[in-house]
Amino acid sequence: VQLQASGGGLVQAGGSLRLSCLASTRTSTSYNMGWFRQAPGKEREFVAAIRWSGSGTNYADSVKGRFTISRDNAKNTAYLQMNDLKPEDTAIYYCAATSGARLIVDSRGYEYWGQGTLVTVSS
Repeated sequence: VQLQASGGGLVQAGGSLRLSCLASTRTSTSYNMGWFRQAPGKEREFVAAIRWSGSGTNYADSVKGRFTISRDNAKNTAYLQMNDLKPEDTAIYYCAATSGARLIVDSRGYEYWGQGTLVTVSS
């Protein structure tokens, strides 16, 4: 599975962005998807995850109520809608896929990774 993340950019605090993650193969019945981010000088951290069916999601406390993960299996694409962005959301955002059955928050549980897309939030 190859993943391609896109949609990053520069936005002012309080603004919104939608990230997309396009998978090269059909992921609807095989893979749960996740988003992670890595800020300069920090470790990669979990942001959100969604089941292959779209019926279950999980979020990091820092983004709950502001970010929404979703997927369109017909398009082999997962999304991360980010609202009310804050300067501390600035990071490279990565999408990932896992064949595991649970909504995994540990990056080591994901087998496939996209190249990352940069999100910069100015104050």
